[in-house]
Amino acid sequence: MRNLLLFLSFLINFSIQSQELTCQVIINSNLVDQTNQKIFKTLEVSLNEFVNNNSWTNIDFLQNERIKCSFVLNLTQYNADLFEGTLQILSQRPIFMSDYDSPIFNFLDKDIKFKYEEYQPLFYNSESFESNLISIFSFYIYLILALDADTYSLFGGQKYIDEAQKIVNLSQQGGKGWNQNNSNRNRFWLVDAIRSNSYKEYRQTLYDYHRKGMDFLTDDPLNAKKQIMFSFTNLEKLYLRRPNALPIQIFFDAKSQEILDIFSSGPKVDFENTYILLNKVAPFFASKWKQINY
Repeated sequence: MRNLLLFLSFLINFSIQSQELTCQVIINSNLVDQTNQKIFKTLEVSLNEFVNNNSWTNIDFLQNERIKCSFVLNLTQYNADLFEGTLQILSQRPIFMSDYDSPIFNFLDKDIKFKYEEYQPLFYNSESFESNLISIFSFYIYLILALDADTYSLFGGQKYIDEAQKIVNLSQQGGKGWNQNNSNRNRFWLVDAIRSNSYKEYRQTLYDYHRKGMDFLTDDPLNAKKQIMFSFTNLEKLYLRRPNALPIQIFFDAKSQEILDIFSSGPKVDFENTYILLNKVAPFFASKWKQINY
């Protein structure tokens, strides 16, 4: 009963605060052998409220300015109050003078493990570790905010990246995914790479690609395509120093289909050198690049 009352109080208090996100949290429990699905639905509702109704910044976002994103939590194990699975995160950004939303971040986190009791209230505390569940979602929310801000202003998301790093530092007791020993593609390395000056070309590309390219695709598609192609030279510089850099993989995980679509339609550009560049820095998407009709 106490948890239920705290849960309801949490919803009421957060519903009156400003929001930065329009986000959908989906929980897939098909792989879990559990006849009572109620706890999964309660968790889904609670996470949707936590993500969408919390105030993550000191900026007032208009309804049409909210960042679109989604979290798909695929549960593979559930025992008592212990949950395990994977989390797919996707964020998008609107493009000026269009109804198109451009994918910014598309990442699969395979290191998801947390405890949760039904109706347990979820509160983010920037100064302490509350739970693995809260830390995981808060971490990705600040990463989404950071990358979104970077697309509008060069390195504009720094304070949000710093907050994500702070969450990593506070969550070392949270187990796998939070430290450098478990994997080379986890939350520790993700924020380390994005925050590091050694990988600054990734964030430079986010700005050049979107603010100088995509935002002009409707008004001046030819020049916009040229700007997008030029933005890839930043990633080439990074590739020459760190050919297996995680930010390069992250960028093309989100952008490969969009790049295919952009350069297969509209005004033609001299794409040959860019085609060679893409195959060099992102050979894992060679099948996509072959489909580009330029």
